[in-house]
Amino acid sequence: MRRVILAVTGTIAGLVALLSFKSHVPSSPVAATAGGPGSGSSSASSPSSASTSPPRGGGQTEAVPGAFPQGSLAGTLPAGETAVNGKVASTSYGPVQIQLIERSGKIVKVAVLVQPLNTLNDIQIGKFAFPKLISETLTAQDAKIDAVSGATYTSAGYVQSLQSALDKQH
Repeated sequence: MRRVILAVTGTIAGLVALLSFKSHVPSSPVAATAGGPGSGSSSASSPSSASTSPPRGGGQTEAVPGAFPQGSLAGTLPAGETAVNGKVASTSYGPVQIQLIERSGKIVKVAVLVQPLNTLNDIQIGKFAFPKLISETLTAQDAKIDAVSGATYTSAGYVQSLQSALDKQH
């Protein structure tokens, strides 16, 4: 009889704990802007949201102010710098679009204009992958960069959009 009471009490306590658990969902991703040497870091927080139709499951994909170097950087360009937008690349998790800023034929900044934001996992992958991809782009100065492990589709979309921007640039 004691074992039955302990089993029932333990089950009830476990269910209460499980049902009262609240997961943490960030309100917006953290910014990460990458500029060239001597250009410093700046965060472009454009209030524009470039919404697109969601690729799966009714989620959303849009540019979130303050996410990465999100939104167009074109309005903040000093003389001698030009902005080039890449084409929107479709991935399994949603579209990816970048914008690169060049000065004297050299890439000095890269902004992520559109990224997948359908799930918390999409946001976490973006927070992890885009700063690495941007850093590699600034170092390599072309689209021949390595994909980020664990973000293969996002990396492929980034490279595709980057290559289209480089094609427009030349």
